[in-house]
Amino acid sequence: MSDIIIAIIMGAVEGLTEFAPVSSTGHLILTGHLLHFTGDTASTFEVIIQLGSIMAVVVLYWKRLWSLFGFYRDEPKNGPEHLNLLHIIVAAIPATILGLLLHDFIKSVLFSPKTVLIALVAGGILMLFAEWMARRRKSEATNRLSYGQAFVIGLFQCFSLWSGFSRSGSTIAGGIIAGVERKTAAEFSFILAVPMMMGASGLDFLKSLDFLRVSDIPLFVTGFIAAFIVAMLAIVTFMKLLRRFTLVPFAVYRFILAAVFAIYFLI
Repeated sequence: MSDIIIAIIMGAVEGLTEFAPVSSTGHLILTGHLLHFTGDTASTFEVIIQLGSIMAVVVLYWKRLWSLFGFYRDEPKNGPEHLNLLHIIVAAIPATILGLLLHDFIKSVLFSPKTVLIALVAGGILMLFAEWMARRRKSEATNRLSYGQAFVIGLFQCFSLWSGFSRSGSTIAGGIIAGVERKTAAEFSFILAVPMMMGASGLDFLKSLDFLRVSDIPLFVTGFIAAFIVAMLAIVTFMKLLRRFTLVPFAVYRFILAAVFAIYFLI
């Protein structure tokens, strides 16, 4: 299989799964093993295509991102109300600290196919628990995010340091558990992803500079573009799905995916 085809497949997988609660990193690790696309070049490639997904959020939510700095007033009819930069900072603190302290451990221990499969199941269980909590809650979920709720979401985001758990899955589930409306939790998750993913990808990129080669530029550019385009379509589609469905179908998908790959690796 040519490098360009691999780049398109991997970029599409990244864009399709980055903001859905199914774990993009987990899918990339499993897909990379299926395509025999592993090693230092593959790891650097994954960093590049994650930046493509981030750009999709920047393009789709540029008004909201500018409003965080006071440059643009954006109060949508749906989604987080009165959101400001402090919400993002508060939510980013837990995972940032934990990620910096455990970076080497995470990369060496929590990035194997086996740990990904376990995380897929664990993340699915968390999502089912969040939906169970939502059904039992008597009061209405809120569209206005408090700083305390932002911090709780940040704590749940720490689960995403375990590849396969899903950053969007853990933060959306955390938001629901904290009493935030499902769509609001999802949009906050997307916005929070911009600084978190840029920071994590930037750190990984700096550590991958020695593995960059001019000959790999077509591979990286193709993957970046594929991830950007597919991520834009996936975000819009996912937000529409959340108006009709809960996180339960995504949790079931995670269980099925884990079972299929568990059988594949055993065979």
